[in-house]
Amino acid sequence: MDSKTIIAETDKYYLPVFSRYKVAFTHGKGCYLYDAEGKAYLDFLGGIAVNALGYAHPVLVKALSEQAAKLTHCSNIFYTDIQAKAVKLVSEVTGFDRVFFANSGAEANEGAMKLARKFGVSQDPCKYKIISAEESFHGRTFDTLAATGHEHYRVGYGPLPAGHEFVNYGDLKELEETMDDEVCAVLLEPIQGEGGVHPATKEYLQGVRALCDKYHALLIYDEVQCGVCRSGKWFAYMLYGVKPDVMTFAKGIGGGFPVGGFCVDEKYAHVFAPGDHGSTFGGNAIACAAVFATLSTLKSENMADKVVAKGRYFKAQLQKLAAKYPDKVKEVRGEGLLLGMDLKKKGGQVVTACLDKGLIVNCTADTVIRLVPPLIVTEKEIDEAVAILDQALAKF
Repeated sequence: MDSKTIIAETDKYYLPVFSRYKVAFTHGKGCYLYDAEGKAYLDFLGGIAVNALGYAHPVLVKALSEQAAKLTHCSNIFYTDIQAKAVKLVSEVTGFDRVFFANSGAEANEGAMKLARKFGVSQDPCKYKIISAEESFHGRTFDTLAATGHEHYRVGYGPLPAGHEFVNYGDLKELEETMDDEVCAVLLEPIQGEGGVHPATKEYLQGVRALCDKYHALLIYDEVQCGVCRSGKWFAYMLYGVKPDVMTFAKGIGGGFPVGGFCVDEKYAHVFAPGDHGSTFGGNAIACAAVFATLSTLKSENMADKVVAKGRYFKAQLQKLAAKYPDKVKEVRGEGLLLGMDLKKKGGQVVTACLDKGLIVNCTADTVIRLVPPLIVTEKEIDEAVAILDQALAKF
């Protein structure tokens, strides 16, 4: 099919919940996507921080193909060899003792909050409140919407589950004033992604950790977007040296295959008894093959260290653009290959101009050009992206 046909057929039958650009992709290679007519696009969105190894990575393709020929799915009432390999590797790279596999970031956060709620009410029936941050994003299920600090995502879905409160991200004093004995968890992103690429400070996370300890509440980090080497560490909590009690993951951990989950240390491993939580498809054989292949590749290639160098180079180039266009760019922020260029007005025009030139980026929080390329990106590709951004900003 050509692009016009693909777009027409999709628009006719797909539920109209996405605002899509009129581009139809058929395949990808490395950091490039190709539309139905063969035009190449340099992808600096990476499926929204998902495609850690880019497109058609030979290790991932081989792992998925071989696993599909052996076993695709087996109920979690049985054991599989590939799940055993995957769960051990996830435990090693996350630094946690126990792991649960789900299918998405929303499911991961939902499971983490269920664990926190069960932990809380086991101490006191009134210990059920979960505090999260304004401008956060944790998913689109009812409870993850209730925990998401963007009002517009919640409009029209009430009444949402009770027990959620919000504080301003980074404001330790406000959190301290909000904490009480009814709080069972604080849920935070160490680096806010959807909210505009806002990294936390070490002092803030240390303060949050101390407050959670004081009130016997769990500290949950949502590392769905900032995890899996994206920040320059295996997981962003390692940047700050402040470990949570529960950590969620998804996006990059499957290299493009849908996988999510959360992990805890042994201390909280038995909050759930058998039957308290589960998933039909979570931890299926193909998902586990994707996890094992992706993490093994990132580990063998020392990708976290490479992301530090690439991120430093990329950020420096973006800061040069900011200096070149001080009337248009407010600041550049982020860690590793999770970077944001905050503009002085809404940035949709920049996204469209880049797309026309063959560069995929997106705008979040209205004004922030979010840049999350595959972790395999090269300096040459970074230079290509920066050159196109330069052209887009010149016309902005």
